[in-house]
Amino acid sequence: MSLIHQADPACSARQVGAWRRRLAGFGALAVVSVAAFAAQGLLSGHTFRPLAGKTPVNLQAEYGGDVVLVVNTASKCGFTPQFEGLEALHATYKDRGFAVLGFPSGDFKEQEFDDEDEIREFCTLTYGVKFPMFEKSHVVGTDASGLYKGLAAAAGEAPKWNFHKYLVGRDGRLVASYGSKTVPDDRQLVAAIERALAAPRPAR
Repeated sequence: MSLIHQADPACSARQVGAWRRRLAGFGALAVVSVAAFAAQGLLSGHTFRPLAGKTPVNLQAEYGGDVVLVVNTASKCGFTPQFEGLEALHATYKDRGFAVLGFPSGDFKEQEFDDEDEIREFCTLTYGVKFPMFEKSHVVGTDASGLYKGLAAAAGEAPKWNFHKYLVGRDGRLVASYGSKTVPDDRQLVAAIERALAAPRPAR
């Protein structure tokens, strides 16, 4: 005779009910955990060194509540002149709580210098870049930084080339994703930035 037939039906029913309640509890915890993670925003939990710098910057602490445009940059790319437009965007809106955050990367055809001092010098002297630039990073594949993995998951797309742009709102959520060909002064991009800036800053 099988163990199934030997079991007390009443006991089995009680056990099944208990397991269902436990599973429901785990499900509720999972929903709460996902919601809590989402509420933290895409910048949360990520620190990067400034370009050619030493002291790590906590992105959430520094830019949480701001509108940010996250861009993977390269110094030897056909889109490199976009640095000028990105700096103009940053200068125009920085006093309203906006920042362009640049992440140099050599993931596409190795179009970035290896030396961070060289990257910083090129960006500063050639295009007058003053917006925050961070350490050279991977932005695609398994070696992508946690920030870029989160952005790609939220957007449903990873960068396909240099100068991909992710716009993140004051609440830390993705507003929009723009390909490399979208120039910094694109009307739709500028309008999206202005709409995002009009949103109230979250209470800390």
